[in-house]
Amino acid sequence: MTATMRPTASACPACAAAPAADKLASIAAHAQGGAQIALSLPTIHCSACITKIEKTLNAHPGVRSARVNLTLKRASIEADPDVTAQEMKTLVEALGFEAHELDAGTLNATANDRAGRELLMRLAMAGFASMNVMLLSVSVWSGAADATRDLFHWISAAIALPTIAFSGQPFFRNAWAALSNRQLNMDVPITLAIVLAVVTSLWETSLSGKHAYFDAALALTFFLLAGRYLDHRTRAIARSAAEELTALEVPRATRLRADGTEEIVNVAELAVGDLLLVRPGGRMPVDGEIVSGTSELDRSLLTGETLPVFAAEGQTVSAGEVNLTGPLTIRASAVGQDTSLHQMADLVAIAESGRSRYTSLADSAAKLYAPGVHILSALAFVGWYLYTFDMRTALNIAAAVLIITCPCALGLAVPAVTTAASGKLFRRGMLIKHETALERLAQVDTVVFDKTGTLTAGTPELTNLADIPRRDAELALALAQGSSHPLAQAITRAAREAGFAPAPVSDLSEVPGYGTRALLEGREVRLGRASWIGAQGRAETATFLDRGEGAPVAFSFTDRLREGAAEAVQSLKDAGKDVYLMSGDTTPAVEALAERLGITHWLAEALPADKSSRIQAMSARGAKVLMVGDGLNDTAALAAAHVSISPASALDAARVASDIVLLGSDLSPIASACATAGAATRRIRENFRIATIYNIVAVPLAMAGLCSPLIAALAMSASSITVSLNALRLR
Repeated sequence: MTATMRPTASACPACAAAPAADKLASIAAHAQGGAQIALSLPTIHCSACITKIEKTLNAHPGVRSARVNLTLKRASIEADPDVTAQEMKTLVEALGFEAHELDAGTLNATANDRAGRELLMRLAMAGFASMNVMLLSVSVWSGAADATRDLFHWISAAIALPTIAFSGQPFFRNAWAALSNRQLNMDVPITLAIVLAVVTSLWETSLSGKHAYFDAALALTFFLLAGRYLDHRTRAIARSAAEELTALEVPRATRLRADGTEEIVNVAELAVGDLLLVRPGGRMPVDGEIVSGTSELDRSLLTGETLPVFAAEGQTVSAGEVNLTGPLTIRASAVGQDTSLHQMADLVAIAESGRSRYTSLADSAAKLYAPGVHILSALAFVGWYLYTFDMRTALNIAAAVLIITCPCALGLAVPAVTTAASGKLFRRGMLIKHETALERLAQVDTVVFDKTGTLTAGTPELTNLADIPRRDAELALALAQGSSHPLAQAITRAAREAGFAPAPVSDLSEVPGYGTRALLEGREVRLGRASWIGAQGRAETATFLDRGEGAPVAFSFTDRLREGAAEAVQSLKDAGKDVYLMSGDTTPAVEALAERLGITHWLAEALPADKSSRIQAMSARGAKVLMVGDGLNDTAALAAAHVSISPASALDAARVASDIVLLGSDLSPIASACATAGAATRRIRENFRIATIYNIVAVPLAMAGLCSPLIAALAMSASSITVSLNALRLR
């Protein structure tokens, strides 16, 4: 029998218990002289729990330090390189506490969540303080004078100064980092505007001036933090696909000693020539050659093939392939960084670095905007000081220029539109992950689809049950029930839905790599691959039934189309985009699907490097490629494309490598997403034009001394609100 299946668990208890992230920890341990282990402890509830766990962990001879955080319910452990997460987990569970290892991805996501919470907290503080200071300012505007006015100004200072010191930290840190490297970024004029507004306000307050601008400084901080938080939301779930691929590497392997006994070792300890045992359900830890055993290999993660490959002595295997049915002994030929899986991670990393060079509209504007703001403010200060020789007047006007040109509108132009467009697409079943994905999606003129799991469902479906006699179908059902093979499961599912009952067979057993057999009325019956049954296989036939008499019965399967696949392809073609099909599947299967969907350009039996290189060649010719894929073999292509989409059912590494995740099973929203992206890009450009017109009108007024810092802050707020309202038109 042949088909694709990814087992959900390893048959090896040690491998099943060991998370894939241990490989990363092992590498870090050898590089830095120690291992960093994190455990989630959901059942701890008091300081006594902390003391008990820390005492036990620190008593382990390989543990250097262990700390438990009650708030996060997490243990952080620094240990010797040979200490494993499983050992630590066992120690904690022996105390009666539940424990789970946290992998690198979970820790990154937690850190990212913390950054979002901190931004939101700073935004809330700035908003609350801004409202209170605005109330005090209204009293001053309404006629409060002399001592009352000074009191309100000092109260405003008491509220504004600590709030700005706390809430403005993201801008202050980024500005300092840029200046330390002798560079300018958007945060430098932002910081200068905030600091100058505060200094001017303190000066005016100390001189009993009529106006202070603490409300302007807080409003600046609030609007800019709002833009920063919206921007954070659009990229909160983006993570490195190369790290995800590395995490798929098997952390431990079963090595055979010279005397034939087994030992569980870290993959980092393996060497070329080692003999390894890979049990059914296990993933290949290294590249190698089969020494003994027969089975079937699921290569779908690496090649996208829908059908497993028969594996026997002398055949080569690659890291990442899954052993389906029988135990295999392999001799390692490539380990560590030399394995095919690690080389694929390198491909993805290279492709990701190329895509990261894409310059967004906001970045392009910032390169011109930041130095221009400083020059205008400096010119205003110098000009007015030379004209009046009044430091107070020159400082106020320079502050007004900085405030009125503060890039709030530019800071909101992209994230406001991105958030509105992301919300619209989310309601249609698409999740935008990358901050520049919409801009890149709007430029797409070529779409490349993977086959298995993308245009098709990736699961076999029995097509000729109606043509098979009931007795044969019931016999096939009885044999199929004894196997977890995907084709056997397809037969079982179809026969049960048709109301068939299994035939009364006995001595049912599975022959690894071949199929199942049993006894029926004293004769042997078999269900499996054509070569085992003695049948002549055809391209569309995947398995046969030997009834012990007469000719074998053929069972045909197909990979059904994913919902909305035909509509998506046709809509994209109608929109004038070139559509390609690239797959690692066999030529007949790919050709048949291409004809079915009307796709004229297709590539079969493509390796991951082939897909990536083809897309890079298209890009070199000027094409803007959208890649839609779901497998490990697609990750390099997803990262190499101008923009990429993967279904929610895709492998974790593919979802991470993609810019957009399709949440449902329907592909039809892809075409409408391209249209929405085009509209979003137009809104972004409109927002830049609004901000530009605003500056053209406002800056001369500020430089002419016709705008106080307070009026400048109101004008800045008005431009920010206008940009936000324009973005909401997308909804």
